[in-house]
Amino acid sequence: MRRKAANHHEDAAAGGARRPAAHGAPQGPDGGGAGADTAVAAAVTACLREFFAERSADVRAADTAEFADEVVRRLADFTLTGGKRLRPAFAWWGWRAAGGAAGGPRARAALRAAAALELLHACALVQDDVMDGSALRRGRPALHAALAREHAERGWAGRAGRYGESVAVLAGDLALAWAEDLFTEAAAGLGAGRRARAPWRHVRTELIAGQFLDLRAQASGDTAPATALRVDRLKTAAYSVERPLHLGAALAGADDGLVRALRGYGTAIGTAFQLRDDLLGVYGDPAATGKPVGDDIREGKPTLLWSAGLRRARERGGAAERTLRTASGDPALTPSGVRGLGALLEDLGARAEVESRIARLLRTGLAHIADTPMPGPARAALRALAAQAAARTA
Repeated sequence: MRRKAANHHEDAAAGGARRPAAHGAPQGPDGGGAGADTAVAAAVTACLREFFAERSADVRAADTAEFADEVVRRLADFTLTGGKRLRPAFAWWGWRAAGGAAGGPRARAALRAAAALELLHACALVQDDVMDGSALRRGRPALHAALAREHAERGWAGRAGRYGESVAVLAGDLALAWAEDLFTEAAAGLGAGRRARAPWRHVRTELIAGQFLDLRAQASGDTAPATALRVDRLKTAAYSVERPLHLGAALAGADDGLVRALRGYGTAIGTAFQLRDDLLGVYGDPAATGKPVGDDIREGKPTLLWSAGLRRARERGGAAERTLRTASGDPALTPSGVRGLGALLEDLGARAEVESRIARLLRTGLAHIADTPMPGPARAALRALAAQAAARTA
């Protein structure tokens, strides 16, 4: 699975335009004032912490202590201690855009439904790392890598690697199953099970379809721009922005006009978000992004930046195209090699082409919500999130 840079811009989602302070943070959804508007990430994390406590108790009561320790505990740690709650935040602002309450029991139920997206995300990331053979996630050993190392130290040599991968797959499956439980219970509590079922169904199917298309493009060497954008649409735009907004709006009973506007915004801004992360994957600062530069190149991932570079290299002629094709999928590519390729892509005009597309997508996304009726806080948050998605931070 691609797109490990997808956490680069998630800070803005934590509380709309900014993250809450560590001390004196606003009250959660049952408190006063703006409710969860200014502390979305904290409120979602509280929901997840409560949910994991409930399910962990159930698992231990079923005499499956090993499972609780090896799988449930690690999944809970992975979910609770990392990530910025981007997808639940967009679901929250979809809820608020459709007139959903900022505080009280209904807001709490909406947050629990939104939190199910974080479990879906955990499933995707854990299994992503197994598929890509990635050793790191969020600056720490990936779940399968941590398991393999721990059991190798216990003397499971020769079996520890396979064991770690297999248990990680089970952890992802558990996250997916529990996401369904959390969403279904919360949506039923809002009386929204029927109307919210369609976006929930779509977000899961589109995520898996996008994963398949990404794997297929990588295996076949498909570098067509249309392929890169199609994967971006399903793997990031729909999964991270469009469908979460749709889901939140549906929970609040939004009309068709608002849903269309939010989905149009989500498709454009979600794609811009991914294109920005593609650029950060080549030009970003590892200290800021939490991952090495060049991983997409080493893995031969289809990105619009790479596709544009290849097209422009062919048009120019000479050795540039050969240089790019030789580098793609090279696991031994060094950081200095990535910097050289980045300079080549910039010289070819590929970076500027992607920057231009990001700017157009930002304008398109904002146009979708410019005249759409919605509460002021929701409009302001969506504008701030759009600006953050497109911001040039490399």
